[in-house]
Amino acid sequence: MGTKVTIDPITRLEGHGKIEIFLDDSGNVENAYLQIPELRGFEQFCVDRPVEELPRITPRICGVCPMAHHMASTKTVDAVYNVQPTETAKKLRQLVYDSYIFEDHMLHFFFLGGPDFVVTPSAPKKERNILGVIAKVGLEIGTRVIKTRREIRNIVTYLSGRIIHPVGGLPGGVSKGLTEEKRQEFLKIAIDAREFAQESIEIFNNIVLGNNAYVDLIVGDIYKHKTYYMGLVDENNKVNFYDGKVRVVDPDGKEFVKFGAEDYLKQIAEHVEPWSYMKFPFLKSIGWKGFKEGKNSGIYRVAPLARLNVSDGMATPMAQEEYERMYETLGGKPAHNTLAFHWARLIEALYASEHIVELLEDKTITSPDIRNIPTEIPTEGVGIIEAARGTLIHHYKTNEQGMVKAVNLIVATVGNSAAMSLSIAKAAKALIKNGKVDDGLLNMVEMAFRAYDPCMACATHSLPGSTPFIINVRDKDNSIVETIRRD
Repeated sequence: MGTKVTIDPITRLEGHGKIEIFLDDSGNVENAYLQIPELRGFEQFCVDRPVEELPRITPRICGVCPMAHHMASTKTVDAVYNVQPTETAKKLRQLVYDSYIFEDHMLHFFFLGGPDFVVTPSAPKKERNILGVIAKVGLEIGTRVIKTRREIRNIVTYLSGRIIHPVGGLPGGVSKGLTEEKRQEFLKIAIDAREFAQESIEIFNNIVLGNNAYVDLIVGDIYKHKTYYMGLVDENNKVNFYDGKVRVVDPDGKEFVKFGAEDYLKQIAEHVEPWSYMKFPFLKSIGWKGFKEGKNSGIYRVAPLARLNVSDGMATPMAQEEYERMYETLGGKPAHNTLAFHWARLIEALYASEHIVELLEDKTITSPDIRNIPTEIPTEGVGIIEAARGTLIHHYKTNEQGMVKAVNLIVATVGNSAAMSLSIAKAAKALIKNGKVDDGLLNMVEMAFRAYDPCMACATHSLPGSTPFIINVRDKDNSIVETIRRD
């Protein structure tokens, strides 16, 4: 009889989860599962509340990516009231949102993902953390990480009231404008952030790409899947975090579909499994074919590498240069290398910093015209944003008084849920042979999900909106004699 190896809890992610690895009699991996045991029921919490309150309620889903939910919710409420923000309000929203993307990507690179490749995957546990990263890159860089993130977060705090649970978004605009004095102050911060983004890419170039063993992991087969990819693009098919249409490309890089927010239910459906509270979205026109990769599988991926794969480039010059270099190194588009999510994340951080500078160099961003007051009766709306972790969808239905009657959330991490399961199983099967299991190998299995920067606090939902309750009654031999269910 085979054995089971459990990694519980999995580490360096937001939220909680565990990995169950099942070995056969020869000690090889039969299968591996990413299990998410926690449940968040925010779709139900939001029902029967005024819809304009949701941009202040949904950020409570997560303390790491509250701005993503706040902005997606704000855009959804715009749609519910059929009102567009002013041009100045849109620029201010993009400013705080780019700031969030920048600091969140830096958090993951240095604190969560970095220990795997800056310190090395097989380093002792006590060194696989931010302190180990600082020991490798130097105290000065460690200080820059903390300082730059703090200053960029101050931009968000100033315009949105709070960094953790922002309150700046209103239907049709924002609650606070930008003064000329603050514009100049924040521009200096943004220029410094842009320089640090460039330095971070240099760190990646020197330490990661300069290590042949790690390059072999990036380009090798252990962490590679041929899937569809999804992300927002602007009218020129360039990466856009705040606005645009959702573009999907197939495993060969050809456009599969492009759609507006209101059509997401025509394109995406969701599958559930009894062993996880995460849902598994898939492309509706292809269907759910199980945990398989390839053109005939409806599984798609989101987040930094996916966004770069679906785009025709970056909208800023420095990021575009790095974009071209990445694909040249990886052998063209699309890149199916899961560990390249880390590289793409740094390119996006550079793009975000460049765009922040562009926005703050535009003096019209200080205009007092920051809101269009809604005048129409609220009905239904969908808002889509690119969270740090991928395409994030909010969908609300209200009555004529604006009271919420239904909510559906397809959270960014959920878009990668099926792919993460694929990645973990493939890595485990490749790395664990003949029953040989050690801490370094198990960490390399964890690297298969960590590249996606998942946020399990955001991603756990129950499809019917209720919690299943199952009791198994066992005899003295541990055999199940009766099962009692409430679904």
